[in-house]
Amino acid sequence: MERNGTVKINLAKLIEENGISKSKLSQRAELQRTQLNRYCNNAVTRLDVDVLARLCTVLGCEIGDLLEFVPPEGAG
Repeated sequence: MERNGTVKINLAKLIEENGISKSKLSQRAELQRTQLNRYCNNAVTRLDVDVLARLCTVLGCEIGDLLEFVPPEGAG
């Protein structure tokens, strides 16, 4: 874990909760399937605000539902 904490992307959980397939989400959010998988697997190093906005729109969620700050261990 990073010494400053990290940002976790909860996309896989939101996909499951919404009962939408990755194929349908990638089509509606205008994302390539590989890009969607990178977001699902928290393998993105730089977040694209346009992509985040499209995902929130399609999933009907807030940015706080999609992103979660995880503080570094021992912080607090």
